[in-house]
Amino acid sequence: MIEKRPLWPRIKPHLMVFDGTLALIIFLIMSVGIVTLYSAGIDFPGRVEDQLRNILVAFVVMWVAANIPPQMLMRFAVPIYSFGIALLIAVAVFGVVKKGARRWINLGVVIQPSEIMKIAMPLLLAWFFQKREGMIGWAEFLLAGLLVAIPVGLIARQPDLGTAVLVLAAGFYVIFLAGLSWKVLVGLVVAVGASLPVLWLQLHDYQRQRVMMLIDPSSDPLGKGFHIIQSTIAVGSGGITGKGWLKGTQAHLEFIPERTTDFIFAVYSEEFGLIGNLVLMTLYLLLIGRGLVIAANAPTFFTRLLAGAITLIFFTYAFVNMGMVSGILPVVGVPLPFMSYGGTALVTLGLGTGILMSIQRHRKLVQS
Repeated sequence: MIEKRPLWPRIKPHLMVFDGTLALIIFLIMSVGIVTLYSAGIDFPGRVEDQLRNILVAFVVMWVAANIPPQMLMRFAVPIYSFGIALLIAVAVFGVVKKGARRWINLGVVIQPSEIMKIAMPLLLAWFFQKREGMIGWAEFLLAGLLVAIPVGLIARQPDLGTAVLVLAAGFYVIFLAGLSWKVLVGLVVAVGASLPVLWLQLHDYQRQRVMMLIDPSSDPLGKGFHIIQSTIAVGSGGITGKGWLKGTQAHLEFIPERTTDFIFAVYSEEFGLIGNLVLMTLYLLLIGRGLVIAANAPTFFTRLLAGAITLIFFTYAFVNMGMVSGILPVVGVPLPFMSYGGTALVTLGLGTGILMSIQRHRKLVQS
């Protein structure tokens, strides 16, 4: 006779999967995000409710990912990457056009396939280098570079420079962590610098204008330079302590465009000032630090590469967004992680966080 175990002992291991430290940090950032979104979206009824629903979906995705063992993630690497490439090709052929860009596809639900590659890219390359551990040479690095170039090229021609940069960064981080020499890295920097004139000609007109506005936004203050000028005014006007919650004039007088999405940091800076910015940056540093600790303690080459790349992707999100809003980087449409309004990016971030939790959880299971 088969003995039946009580229900709770069977489901408890699947429920207690969240890394407490990581979950707490993300909860705090999301809380700051909801408070800021309430102020930024006060003229957009339903934004806070929609974001709370997005957060719930992201946590479900995080929980599912945290329950998937890293060994199973390795099995998914090639199929997810191949599926993502197929969707990107489909977007190029018959994708949905919005605001002059062909980035979406209608599969019953309109989705943005490029978001898949933010996770599929490091997942595939971590699998690739795991299979070749101990015999990684020039050929492996060149093939890895080709695997990165294919989706980056497809995404850049949509055009979506911001996502292309993030996917490129995700792939580069894995290649670097796999052992790419500093000498090669310096050579790549020199090569990219030498090719800038050619790359400049390949950019779309609006992309070149964004770079020029970074240099001199006052040349078109009511047009292409409007975003940068207004966001930097908001950041600077917050001063040390900020103007106070719901009292940001730049946001509530509608000077800040995209204030609930890409430029939510400008709203936060104006209302909470330098002190608030230091608190937020500390939370992001804690998030990145925790991710790097998980990567350093990961038991396999695959999990170390994957955890390290995902953590550095979080860093790239935050650095590029804050730099863009502060006027030190071009406007490329990168959301602030766990704060900007939007479902797709939040779910992608939740998936990445869930993978980190899976790596940490199964490390403990292996050690025990």
